[in-house]
Amino acid sequence: MANLEELEAIRLKKLKRIIAAGYQAYPAKSWRTHQVAEVLKDFSKLKKGKKEIILAGRLMALRIHGGVIFGDLEDGSAKMQFLLRKDGVGEKKFEFFKEVFDIGDFIEIKGFLMKTKAGEKTLEVSDLRMLSKSLLPLPEKWHGLKDVEERFRKRHLDLIFNKEVKKKFGTRAKIIGLIRDFLDKKGFLEVETPILQPVYGGARAKPFKTHLNALKMDLYLRISPELYLKRLIVGGLEKVYEIGKCFRNEGIDRQHNPDFTMLEFYWAYADDKDLMKLVEELFVYLLTKIFKKTTISYEGQTLDFKTPWPRIEFNNLFEKYTHLKLEEIKQEGLYKKALALGLKVPPEMPKAEISDEIYKKYCRLKIVQPTFVIHHPLGFQTLAKQYEKDPNKLLTLQLVVAGMEIINAFAELNDPLEQERRFKEQEKLREKGLPEAQMMDKDFLEALKQGMPPTAGLGMGIDRLTALLTDSHSLREVILFPAMKTKS
Repeated sequence: MANLEELEAIRLKKLKRIIAAGYQAYPAKSWRTHQVAEVLKDFSKLKKGKKEIILAGRLMALRIHGGVIFGDLEDGSAKMQFLLRKDGVGEKKFEFFKEVFDIGDFIEIKGFLMKTKAGEKTLEVSDLRMLSKSLLPLPEKWHGLKDVEERFRKRHLDLIFNKEVKKKFGTRAKIIGLIRDFLDKKGFLEVETPILQPVYGGARAKPFKTHLNALKMDLYLRISPELYLKRLIVGGLEKVYEIGKCFRNEGIDRQHNPDFTMLEFYWAYADDKDLMKLVEELFVYLLTKIFKKTTISYEGQTLDFKTPWPRIEFNNLFEKYTHLKLEEIKQEGLYKKALALGLKVPPEMPKAEISDEIYKKYCRLKIVQPTFVIHHPLGFQTLAKQYEKDPNKLLTLQLVVAGMEIINAFAELNDPLEQERRFKEQEKLREKGLPEAQMMDKDFLEALKQGMPPTAGLGMGIDRLTALLTDSHSLREVILFPAMKTKS
């Protein structure tokens, strides 16, 4: 059996034959008149009208029977059979096709519609030409399920052979479009904020660092657009949102990728309760538009998004699954508990953040149906407003579904003095060796001192949402080119 290099050499010889015969192997334009799906849908009408059809796509199969060749042509819409007769195109062209065209080539075929004796819709070819000669063969068998890593490394092959993958990315595009449609109708303005930032902020995460030669300064790829979007609220834009890439230099697993797509929006004069109502409304809108219902299946579980969804206090959830009262236990005791549970947390990590690490591993996974986890302990979110009824808690909420955090949101801290105090606390943690602690952002503080109205803000991972709505186990299934270690 020939190896890949030998097969490529054979195809290179065929390419030379095409050029020597006076044909273009890579012409700039196709004269396609229809997509395959259009032809299949309007087949009877087009056949009856005896209209000449020109199709273009990838040659996916060949069946040679003497002076007759059947083939399958596939474009981005569908696949269709074609028929090439020696007495229809002439012996010279027929033999030329047989000798130099291969499965995997992009071709253009012209002809009229017919049905075979078996009743299959077919294009009988009167003329054809090469659009792009493939120099490497397509794999005879695509072991997508057996070699998952190879699927992600060679997404182009995955898309060719796995129709479900195409469908997932079609759904992803639809989700993003519907989110935009929903927010636009609610009066939100879509904006763009810097991806390269002199000070990273808006989340607890390790950044990617780079250097701008023109200004001789270090910059960071954003971990969140939050602090820039809040500047716009200060500037008088009352409803803003952004859908874009964020970057965090952290671990990779089924729920994390170093670069990911995030929706963030900020809404002046709203609070956490307004957010929960809007999120419920958004999900009902998405599900009814995509699935015509508010229930979906995810990894064998039926998830019901009928509103309203349950609200559960963080401390109550924490106590339910750890049997620890957060109000009573001190940082040192919680740290020892985390170690006993097998978590690797630094001894200087604040109590609220230790509780979050325990929650993520032992509490969140227990939540299956859509649930808002609310009122995280003070110290958990540097940028969230305190709960007036209990200053030891924050006006935070997370939407958890099937054990995944889909949304993180809160009423925004707009007290500049309290914000400055919290930034200073974070700076001390950075000095102690916690790289995820947030940086002091003096420009943002200055904007906050000029006044920001009561505001509610939300961050939602588009990749996790898409994984949920397409029943995908890993984010790598719904990111076209996920981060992968090179084979070398």
